[in-house]
Amino acid sequence: MKNDKIVTINGQNYDSVSGLPVEKPQSSSVHSLTQKSKTLYRRATTKPAVHAAPLIRKVGRSMDIARSKSVAHFAPRPSVEPVKATVAKPMASVGPQKHPIAARVESIRAMAPKPVAAAAKSAKDIKEQAIAEAFKKLSEHEKEQKNLHKRNSKMIKRITLIVGVILAILIGYFIYVNMPILSVRVASASAGINASFPQYQPDGYSLSGPVAYSDGQVTRTLHANTGNSKFIIKQARSSWDSSALKNQVNTDSNGEFITTEERGLTIYTYNGNAAWVNGGILYTITGDAPLSGDQIRRIATSL
Repeated sequence: MKNDKIVTINGQNYDSVSGLPVEKPQSSSVHSLTQKSKTLYRRATTKPAVHAAPLIRKVGRSMDIARSKSVAHFAPRPSVEPVKATVAKPMASVGPQKHPIAARVESIRAMAPKPVAAAAKSAKDIKEQAIAEAFKKLSEHEKEQKNLHKRNSKMIKRITLIVGVILAILIGYFIYVNMPILSVRVASASAGINASFPQYQPDGYSLSGPVAYSDGQVTRTLHANTGNSKFIIKQARSSWDSSALKNQVNTDSNGEFITTEERGLTIYTYNGNAAWVNGGILYTITGDAPLSGDQIRRIATSL
């Protein structure tokens, strides 16, 4: 049976499906003689070119179709370009916006001509300038210290003057208030007796003139603020007791006197006058002042 898949062209067999040449099988004889190898030395020879057989259509069940080089068993896969990942751009941070007026002012300042930098100074000029500035600061400091000293001196003088005036006023007021007591103490020291000034003083009467004193006796006079009435308080050294004083008062008053006991004192009053003894000192009140018995008693107990 003849093989339909082999086609012979010009004495060369070809495969009708693949179109490739098919070599004939060589028959060997048992009795063939040994022949010399006919292998070509291919290092010097070139490979014979293979001529493609022309396409031949065969009538029958199969046809010889030359395979085109541009035809492949499977169609090539379409090339797929890799999808590029899109990176989201970061949103610009929105900072505080400048006010239009402020932005305009800054633009005007930027457009303004800048001052030309001064020429570089030499080391000598810089040194002299530093020395001059140091002397200037020193003089200003000394001037400020002098001004401060002057201000402090004026302030001290003012404070001293104010304090002096206040002290003078206080001393004067103290002397004015305590003048009677001070004058009595001076008089008592000069008279040599322990005289005192009454803490009670009847309304409408005040000390008139300085305190009079003599050896062993101190006298002070109180005048009425309105009118000419007055009364005199006399303190004198005496050896009398209440009994001896009573006899003298009885004689002076013609027996018309009043005896009053008050705080250990025996007071004799008559015609606006009074007398009592205490601690070796005779106290008497005389004058034309219309003093009541209560006022005389209060004067006696306050001495």
